[in-house]
Amino acid sequence: MASDRHHHWQTVYRQKDVERVSWYRPHLDVSLGLMRQAGMGPASRVIDVGAGASTLLDDLLALGVRNITALDVSEESLAVTRARLAGQAESVQWLVGDVTSVVLPPSSIDLWHDRAVLHFLTEARDIDKYVEVATNAIATGGHAVIAGFALDGPVTCSGLPVARRDPQGIAALFAERFALVDSRREIHRTPAGGEQSFAYALLRRL
Repeated sequence: MASDRHHHWQTVYRQKDVERVSWYRPHLDVSLGLMRQAGMGPASRVIDVGAGASTLLDDLLALGVRNITALDVSEESLAVTRARLAGQAESVQWLVGDVTSVVLPPSSIDLWHDRAVLHFLTEARDIDKYVEVATNAIATGGHAVIAGFALDGPVTCSGLPVARRDPQGIAALFAERFALVDSRREIHRTPAGGEQSFAYALLRRL
């Protein structure tokens, strides 16, 4: 449930150093590469779903992207990023909400980015709502970069079960309105030195 997700992630970001959580990376290089491949430019309308304390926003701003929305279920996590960005935070639209119920204007997004939110949705109704929200928000011809644990990745993260998929499995959820353009595999090294397999799908809205 959305309320359970909110409580869980509020607790995580209150109790843990953001640079020590297992999913932390100094830069989301694979995501940025696929976003460039999708044609991202300064005028692109970009949303980072599950933005949390990720440095992706820093890198997007450094690339000159100025129409950015940061969505996360936890206001605690977004507060970390806002503080880090300081004056640049005014260039970002901050949105606290659950991706399965958030209201986004139709065709308001050119590029949807999600590294490890969808894989936490393990119930069919939540997955269906995610797909519905993304499909409504992404403009025709727009793109989505979606990543999560690969088929050989961990079965849990942050104490929660996850759904593991390959890029084709991600794309299959969106098959009615999106085409799979490209895919990537990443071996993410955690701050503690472990390895996690990630799968990435680059999708285009038909």
